Amino acid sequence: MNTKTNETRQHILDVGYELILSKGFTAVGLSELLKTAEVPKGSFYHYFKSKEHFGEVLIASYFEGYLARLDTLLNEAEGTGYERLMGYFRRWLEVDAGRCNAHKCLVVKLGAEVSDLSEPMRDALHQGAIQITATIARCIDAGIEDGSITEQDSTTTANVVYQQWLGASLLSKLSQNTQQLEFALAATQSLLKR
Repeated sequence: MNTKTNETRQHILDVGYELILSKGFTAVGLSELLKTAEVPKGSFYHYFKSKEHFGEVLIASYFEGYLARLDTLLNEAEGTGYERLMGYFRRWLEVDAGRCNAHKCLVVKLGAEVSDLSEPMRDALHQGAIQITATIARCIDAGIEDGSITEQDSTTTANVVYQQWLGASLLSKLSQNTQQLEFALAATQSLLKR
């Protein structure tokens, strides 16, 4: 694809991301997406076979960016494994402030909504979550190796931690405060230093 083509495709994804983040996948119609993005219907179908395919590509694009940022935070930054991991979750708490955040909310927003509607979108979300927990597990392993995290099964711990943060994010959206995220932070600290 040439630069102009990539820019148009990315523009549709960016506009769609913002719409879906605020309204959900099923509530955003194709005509609303096209009007907001200011692109003709033909342009959409040049890049995406269907709205479902668009959703699948959107999710994959989201995880690509998220995982690159996560890898930098957890595996390339300075500090012990524990410090890097807790820094990541503190940012989650601080940036989130009880509301949906562009760096993590798509999983919470779409997880339940599309899992029963679209197998390809469900699988894209699932594969992204697997990659996130694998990245967290690598950081836990680094922390075990440097002595900052108590020795434990890093894969199981990564899954438990990620699940508790997703659940806390959902509950924070419901309550519109950070209390559940603060509980998740304390539980994560306890789990890593037990």
